[in-house]
Amino acid sequence: MTSLTKKNAKYSWSPNCEEAFQNLKRSLTTAPVLAQPDVTKPFDVYCDASGNGLGYVLVQEGRVVAYASRQLRKHEANYPTHDLELGAVVHALKIWRHYLLGNTCHIYTDHKSLKYILTQPELNMRQRRWLELIKDYDLEIHYHPGKANVLADALSRRAHCNVIEARPTPTIKEQIITAQKQDKGMAFIREGMDEKKKACFTLDDQGVLWFKNRLVVPKDMELRKKILEEAHTSMFTIHPGSNKMYQGLKQKFWWTRMKREIAKYVSECDMCQRIKADHLKPAGMLQPLALPAWKWEDIHMDFIVGLPCTQKGYDSIWVIIDHFTKSTHFLPVKTSYTAATYAGSYVSRIVSLHGVPQTITSDRGSLFVSHFWEHLQTALGTTLIHSSAYHSQTSGQVERVNQILKDMLRACALTYSTKWDECLPLAEFAYNNS
Repeated sequence: MTSLTKKNAKYSWSPNCEEAFQNLKRSLTTAPVLAQPDVTKPFDVYCDASGNGLGYVLVQEGRVVAYASRQLRKHEANYPTHDLELGAVVHALKIWRHYLLGNTCHIYTDHKSLKYILTQPELNMRQRRWLELIKDYDLEIHYHPGKANVLADALSRRAHCNVIEARPTPTIKEQIITAQKQDKGMAFIREGMDEKKKACFTLDDQGVLWFKNRLVVPKDMELRKKILEEAHTSMFTIHPGSNKMYQGLKQKFWWTRMKREIAKYVSECDMCQRIKADHLKPAGMLQPLALPAWKWEDIHMDFIVGLPCTQKGYDSIWVIIDHFTKSTHFLPVKTSYTAATYAGSYVSRIVSLHGVPQTITSDRGSLFVSHFWEHLQTALGTTLIHSSAYHSQTSGQVERVNQILKDMLRACALTYSTKWDECLPLAEFAYNNS
């Protein structure tokens, strides 16, 4: 209805206008009873602005006295966020001038910089004009977080936008089932299922086609691309190689030339080309360690150093891997830690979960050859095996894990910059899961 009042707009009362008019009447006649204002008491004004309009609510002692909202005018759509939020305050002061002038009022907004508008040294012409009006009132501006500012927030945003945001998105499995019903190839497979094909292809009660126990994906390139993106770029996988990605996907899905498409997708991934290193043959003869008899009896330790410092001060990763099960723990640490600090973390994070190991293999880092670490392991009954530093002949497994972790963290660092420590638990899950 507001669009009908614009300049040079043709007045045409459409069904949408009639529906909006009826909704407006229903909202105004069925709203809760508003409170009667008392001019001897202070008022609270909640303001909010969005890309669609302005909204404001007048409250006294926790009860709503009045509310108002309007759409943005054409020129106001070009205002910066700061001016839009200030404009909502100014408009609320204008329409409720008879309540607020000469009385104490508290303005609540979700734009924090408005708290300093009265003391801001540099103002544009629009802000100066509005500040002359604001100074006529006895008011205080308070910051109210966006999530808590639900009163004015509901008025400044369109209802149909909220409906769209709340609508649930169908899962990949539901999308595959829907695509099967519309795909001609799936219908051809159903019609031509002979005794030989029935041994591989089956139909369940809902008519969904399965290849053994794997869901058949139709030849929908957009849908297949979505599946590949979820299995490759998700924070629960973090850019695995083609073989790992295929082994993970083939447990749930099937389509023709699946392995070839996965290999092509990984080879065309720009991030994988930038972060993953080429692997060369190791120099010298491999000298493998003896296989342990039980999990977490023989562990390997190493450090990844030289990482960008996070907000919490972490700049290194302590990698601990079990030789038997290949499961790992990635612990964010600081290079300034002492041997005593590492020993405390070792007991709280490893010994408490897996017990005391029999052997520990590590390089000849200063922390592991320190007297304190030697005495701690002697007291616990653990044997230390010092490998040659930066060589994989003795402990190639931990060096390989380091390389995989570095690839994962490079992918995270390109997106999350100095917050790689927050991605470390997911990287640990992704590695152990694969």
